[in-house]
Amino acid sequence: MREAPQAPAATEPAATATNTATATAAATINTATTINTATTGPESRTAVLVVGAGPAGLTVACELALAGVPVTVLERDATPPPFCRGFNLNARSLELLDRRGLVDRFLAEGPTVTSTVFVGGARLDLAAMDCRHPYVLGIPQTRVEELLTARAAELGVPILRGHRVTGLRQDAGGVTVETTAPDGPATWRCRFLAGCDGGRSTVRRLAGIAFPGTPSRRFTLLGDVVLADGADLPFGVTTGPGGAVFVIPRPGYVRLITADPEPPADRDEPVTLPRFQAAVDRALGRPAAIAEARWLTRFGDAARLAERLRHGRVFLAGDAAHIHPPAGAIGVNAAIDDAMALGWRLALAARDLADDGVLDAYHAERHAAGARLIRDTRAQAVLGRDDEELAPVRDLLAELATAPATAGPLAETITAVGTRYPVRHPSGHAWDGRAVPDVPAAPAGLFDLLARTGRGVLLLAPGPLAEPLRATAADWSDRVTPATTAPNALPDATAVLVRPDGHAAWVAPADQLPPAAPESPREALNQALRTTLTAEFGPPSARADEDT
Repeated sequence: MREAPQAPAATEPAATATNTATATAAATINTATTINTATTGPESRTAVLVVGAGPAGLTVACELALAGVPVTVLERDATPPPFCRGFNLNARSLELLDRRGLVDRFLAEGPTVTSTVFVGGARLDLAAMDCRHPYVLGIPQTRVEELLTARAAELGVPILRGHRVTGLRQDAGGVTVETTAPDGPATWRCRFLAGCDGGRSTVRRLAGIAFPGTPSRRFTLLGDVVLADGADLPFGVTTGPGGAVFVIPRPGYVRLITADPEPPADRDEPVTLPRFQAAVDRALGRPAAIAEARWLTRFGDAARLAERLRHGRVFLAGDAAHIHPPAGAIGVNAAIDDAMALGWRLALAARDLADDGVLDAYHAERHAAGARLIRDTRAQAVLGRDDEELAPVRDLLAELATAPATAGPLAETITAVGTRYPVRHPSGHAWDGRAVPDVPAAPAGLFDLLARTGRGVLLLAPGPLAEPLRATAADWSDRVTPATTAPNALPDATAVLVRPDGHAAWVAPADQLPPAAPESPREALNQALRTTLTAEFGPPSARADEDT
């Protein structure tokens, strides 16, 4: 369920009569109530209901299914949209997909480019990033969704189209969702609900979650069109006396982007071909005839971030959680990022293994990430304006984007490759909170373990501390797989606890303890691992060995 092909809504959601969430549900997860099978009937049941079959919803569903959690996806649209919003996956998305063994499917779909448009015509040097995929992949969002849908089908995820959410209420045991379906009204009961239904999220509105921020002040027209004369407009930016037209080549047509000089009072008013043609001609100061329009839309520069990403048993991800200026075409990438951070946590909770602290961490991490996303895209949007006073700032950033000392860190910030989540026991190691690279280990390498199990991984360097730390983690063996690394595979570290999304939750530096450390320092190390395991994966389980 994606946002309609118009500008994002600028109104705040209002609480409705269907929002009967209780304070108890918001504060406590009652693990005594278990919905562990997907059923249909007068009241259909599933452990987790995902609303929206865009990149966020599909990724969340795949994460849950990988963990063996029953999940169902409801999508408002009866068929996939005929238009395509974006054409890229950035390095952050590719890194996350790599940790699920899926990246090769996506890389086979299009070209990779090691730089991208930044500000003032400058290029951002992606090759300078310290990651496995330092580039952007050219791939239509429609194809991204097709590949994720195919992965969901492999994992047995039902995706029900033409199902529109009309009401929800939550209590201490779960969430009841009212829908309209192709064969009439329907009711769903689930333990958790993930709202991944776009910038105009129905789930967000019905849950009564505020969506503060700034409304759109400037509007842009976008058209997928066929030009009467293909040579009329070269690819790239063409400036004229009235503005500029950005031309992106596509198979059989071009995408034109230009400012909307006089947006209508009703920002949702459909864009007509005469209006779009007039805007292009005005910008160029000459006619550039359009023979056919495949898709025309308008979008604004609104920036909004949901007040909270968790409300009891209801969670938000992707555009339902945040909207932002389109600078950098990062929307689909932020959606996948949210979904990867949410999916494994919901899977633990649905298996009665996690407490509220694990679920609350999703809001803490991704709300902060959403704020950074809005800051970065707003900054790029402001710098992209034709304002001579900003020229020195654009020039400075253009220099930083390619200078050897700053190009990598700047690109990692803009693409979110440099995402570092807070850790409870900082070690000063370069991997603290960051995505861990692939590490050779037994029984399998890190990425292979993450892809096959969707669990956390405890990487242990060979040595005297390996077995004590392995024993400490034994009570979480239903959630965390221990793996002994190849010699010297962990630079400056003795052990690393890796979350299911590939980020390091805890690092034991190699120089933290001498080989013959006394018992108290060793116990302190074990205790740090124990508290981190509890915080990230929930309380220890007495039945862990039985479930392994």
